Amino acid sequence: MRIEQARQVARKWVEAEGPALPGFGGAFLTGSALWARPDDELAPTSDVDVMVVADPSAALGKFSYEGVLLEVSAISAIGSTHEVLSDYHLAGSFHLPSVLADPTGRLTEIQRVVARDFAERPWILARCTNAMDRVRGWINGMSESAPLPDQVMSWLFGTGVTTHVLLVAALRNPTVRRRYAAVRELLVEHGRADFHEGLLDQLGCAGLGPEQVKAHLAALEQVYDATAGLRVPSYRFDSDITPAARPVAIDGSRELIERGLHREAVFWLVATYARCLAKREAAGATGYTEEFQELLADLGAETFTDRRRRGDRVLAALPGLWQTAMALC
Repeated sequence: MRIEQARQVARKWVEAEGPALPGFGGAFLTGSALWARPDDELAPTSDVDVMVVADPSAALGKFSYEGVLLEVSAISAIGSTHEVLSDYHLAGSFHLPSVLADPTGRLTEIQRVVARDFAERPWILARCTNAMDRVRGWINGMSESAPLPDQVMSWLFGTGVTTHVLLVAALRNPTVRRRYAAVRELLVEHGRADFHEGLLDQLGCAGLGPEQVKAHLAALEQVYDATAGLRVPSYRFDSDITPAARPVAIDGSRELIERGLHREAVFWLVATYARCLAKREAAGATGYTEEFQELLADLGAETFTDRRRRGDRVLAALPGLWQTAMALC
């Protein structure tokens, strides 16, 4: 299926189901399906992200609709145009024609202004600052009293958002799952492959070989398949660990490994493993923690002290990250 066809499927879902959502105020595309060219193929390992302006309870997660895996999230309200231009996720959603439904006309007006001003340097700097703040927020928010998956996610996403600082500076898509592959491409283009190695080193995977990562993916497949059948609506990422979402979570990681980007696959491999364990805990299930600890040990992030030390390294490197980002915009 072409990207444009998939977008139209998303629009059809919004037109059919959106008005019934509590507090519905419109919907727009976001993510890679928005940034891609209309005639590109929608990869089997990709979904189509839809954001609805509605009560947060309207977030439906991942589900299949007319042959397309949709991921529907909800935001209660959209701020001013200036607030959108300063938010790197929202600005990225509105700088291209993204509106799927707009009962008040407000989303269309925001999209018009954001598209016009998106590439102006003051707004680029504001969005890079927004990403830098998220790095600090994730890492400084890590708590030793939190469950292991939450601790890992704080460290992991704080580390991983460093890639977004650079992608945002270069007006690239701050993609979620493929962030390290995307930033590698960007830095190689600018002759800064060395800086990419530094980002991988911060994550702890710079020295990992493909066979190591394949072994960790095999362990992830086991816990994923053991967890995918559990239904835990109270868990925020319940629909990310289901049979329908398997092509994104598992096959997408395998695809990166097969392309020689095994180190770049590690970020989402860890995130998915942590989400599997969190979902199992919410369901009252146990098991599969030993393999997760082995993965963390390979990354030098096995204990809270390890993760705190690694997080501090990321924070200490932020001035250099900012300098590199400014050279890209």
